[in-house]
Amino acid sequence: MRTITHAAPAAANFSFFPLLAVLIWTGNTLVTKAAAVVIEPAAIAFYRWLLAGLVLTPFVLRAVWRQRAIVAAHWPKLAFLGCLGMGMYQGLAYEAAKTTSAIHMGVVVALMPLFSTLLASLFAGDALSAARLGGVGLSLIGLLILCTHGQPATLLHGAVQLGDGLMLIAVASNALYGVLLKRWALPLSTWQQLYVQAGFGILMLLPFWWLAPASPITAQNIPLILYAGIPASIGAPFCWMSGIKILGPARASLYMNLLPLFVALAASPLMGEQLYTYHAIGGTLALAGVWWGQRVVLSPA
Repeated sequence: MRTITHAAPAAANFSFFPLLAVLIWTGNTLVTKAAAVVIEPAAIAFYRWLLAGLVLTPFVLRAVWRQRAIVAAHWPKLAFLGCLGMGMYQGLAYEAAKTTSAIHMGVVVALMPLFSTLLASLFAGDALSAARLGGVGLSLIGLLILCTHGQPATLLHGAVQLGDGLMLIAVASNALYGVLLKRWALPLSTWQQLYVQAGFGILMLLPFWWLAPASPITAQNIPLILYAGIPASIGAPFCWMSGIKILGPARASLYMNLLPLFVALAASPLMGEQLYTYHAIGGTLALAGVWWGQRVVLSPA
């Protein structure tokens, strides 16, 4: 009895880690949308990871240098992971913010656990159950309602925002990143992998930044770069990894379902985005699909 009494509060005390990560990512969704009018997408994506790399260097570089033989042996996988998670995901999200709302972005990002489930069945041999397929269908209906502003018939006239499609690709790339990260299980610590992958992400983003229209750091955009480069690129991953360690990946991933709610609640007063009935209907169906698709994960074996 004593063990049970002490264990339960401990789990409750530490469950704030994934919640804090989602709150930081909520802020980053708003930052991404705000950045669309004050800095080029390629510029903030590049500056973000360059800043994160500079901040991590004093703490991680020495350990990475000691593991340089391992890094050299696995550099193609590390480079691919860096391109997926740091390059494609972030770059496409900033580009998507030009033509979609923060609320839409929040709902699409919340589909990441479901995308991960589908990709795991393709690349990691996980069984794809009827519940997961049903979840996919329900989530797609929700996204259809959301992205067409409650009028699916507009698909026949090509009236869907480009940003919504870009966000779907971005989230799919990040979901693939998570699946491959787990499957490959590279023999480096989490912080070492993050540091090396960030380096490859910077290399990938460098030509896009160089070829993009000039977008210098200004008083307007530097707060956005600082938030994206430190809390969102360092703090949130640390909290997320801590939450997974304590709660397990299945339980921790459910916190992502709160992201569209947090984004909607914050975007309405802070960014003046209006909430409509189709947001509630589409968002509810999308999140219900995520829950349905993951329900089998939480069921007893």
